[in-house]
Amino acid sequence: MYKILIVEDDPKIADLLKSHIEKYGDTAIVIHEFDRVLEQFQLHAPHIVLLDINLPSFDGYYWCRQIRQVSTCPIIFISARDGKMDQVMALENGADDFITKPFYYEIVMAKIRSQLRRVYGDYAVKGEERTVEQGGLVLYPERMELHFGKRSVALSKKETILMETLMERSPRVVSREVILEKLWDDAFVDDNTLSVNITRVRKRLAELGLEETLETVRGLGYRLNMNEKGPS
Repeated sequence: MYKILIVEDDPKIADLLKSHIEKYGDTAIVIHEFDRVLEQFQLHAPHIVLLDINLPSFDGYYWCRQIRQVSTCPIIFISARDGKMDQVMALENGADDFITKPFYYEIVMAKIRSQLRRVYGDYAVKGEERTVEQGGLVLYPERMELHFGKRSVALSKKETILMETLMERSPRVVSREVILEKLWDDAFVDDNTLSVNITRVRKRLAELGLEETLETVRGLGYRLNMNEKGPS
C-alpha cells in the first residue's frame, strides 16, 4: 500500500482524486492547510505527491522546492495552466511529471503507477540504495526517510546526517565534537544550533513511537539506545 499526498485547493477535484486512488487500495491524504504543506509532507511521509500550481499563500513551485530539500519522492503537478513555460518551470523546480486540467482520472492513475514502479517497484534500480539499520529502525539516506515498523517520517538533510551518525555508532556515545564535524565540517557552530537539531531528531523519533530513544550523556554527547526496542 502506497501513500499519496494530494495538494489541491479545489475540494471537488481533491475528493475525486482521493476516491480514485483509494479504489486501487492505496491511501490518499488531502491537505487542507496550504500554509503548512511541508510540515504535512514530513508528518505523513508519502510515496508520491500530486501538486497544484495555483494554491493559497504560496504556489506549487515554492512547495515543490521545499519538498525537494528534504525528499526525492516523485512529484506530479496537476494544473489548469497549460503553457509550455509552466511545464518547464514545474520540471526545473523538481517535478517528475505534469498533467493538465481537465484530465481523465484513468490517466492520472496511470501516471501515478508509472512513477511508483519507477521509484519503488519493477523499474526501480536494484541493489544500489543504501540503508542503515539499528534495532528495527531503518534509515534510507538517499531518500531521507526513517522507518520503524509500519511508520515512517521524512527527514531534512541535517537530520539524515545526524541520524546516520548516531545509528552507525549505537549503542556507543557519540561526542558533540564528532556530530559537529559531520554536520558542519570545521565551521564554528554554537551549542544552541546543535541542540536545536537534536530536538528535531527527537521529534522525528517520537513520531515513530520512540520517545525515549535518544539519550543525552552529560559531559560526553548523545547515544541512540535501541536496546529491547522493536517495531509494533
